[in-house]
Amino acid sequence: MIKYYKTIDNVVMEINTPEPGCWISVIEPNAEEIKYIIDEFNLDEGFVRSSLDEEESSRIEVEDNQTLIIVDYPVKSEGHSDGVKAANYYTMPMGIIFTNTNVITISLKENETLNDLKSGIIKGMNTNHKTKFVLQMLLRISYRYLQYLKQIDKISSATEQKLYKSMKNEELIQLLGLGKSLVYFSTSLKANELTLEKILRGRVIKLYEEDQDLLEDVLIEIKQAIEMANIYSSILSGTMDAFASVISNNVNFVMKRLTIITMLMAVPTIVFSYYGMNVGGLQFDKTPYFALAIALAITVMIGILMRDKD
Repeated sequence: MIKYYKTIDNVVMEINTPEPGCWISVIEPNAEEIKYIIDEFNLDEGFVRSSLDEEESSRIEVEDNQTLIIVDYPVKSEGHSDGVKAANYYTMPMGIIFTNTNVITISLKENETLNDLKSGIIKGMNTNHKTKFVLQMLLRISYRYLQYLKQIDKISSATEQKLYKSMKNEELIQLLGLGKSLVYFSTSLKANELTLEKILRGRVIKLYEEDQDLLEDVLIEIKQAIEMANIYSSILSGTMDAFASVISNNVNFVMKRLTIITMLMAVPTIVFSYYGMNVGGLQFDKTPYFALAIALAITVMIGILMRDKD
């Protein structure tokens, strides 16, 4: 899907045909659309292919008056784990290509950051100012990371409260999934940080004073997101270790009870087996309930001894 947007009278509007100074949004392109944008805008084919590679890491590259910036953006999707509805968080790469006249974004999936840009909720956005426009896009991506990190923290806290009441596999699996999401976020954020620091040096993209201030704001948000991801990951890891110890202690406690019950049940079994042998002449074998009395007495004595010894 290819769409064109341009700022007209301070409002981002969709236009029918590409114009100089417009933003070209390419999402989930098919083979024909890929060929079209390469031929129509004279794009480097390697830049387009890299933007559509799910395994591509964040980087910046310059080739023939074109600049490629690949950044990882956060994605939230609703999924199911063992029949339990849960939110999944991960990251996807997005290519941003600078040409002499346009900014082209290429991504494999629809993402909320681009939807924010299209809806015009970002103040002062102008597609004609390419560098500032891209930096505003990156700032919005960093805000989205912070938003999802706060959601992950809330979900993990709620799941932890559920685990206090009952140890279920669903909650533990959900915590494991959140831990994976934090690892994805942390890795992508660090890669984005390196890319932004390269841009900050001003060797790849020309930065004006206002652009540099905006880029520094983006870096501050990225660093804050990295710190939050590391903190939440440490807390979640400690929580998982604590619950692992609790589960282990619960298992030991159950085994202890079963062992005590087994030992207490062994006493009547021994006594009844002794008096149940098919031989005569046993002491008190004619006395009713004598074997039962002996078994109960010994069992009570052993129970009291075990209680005193904890």
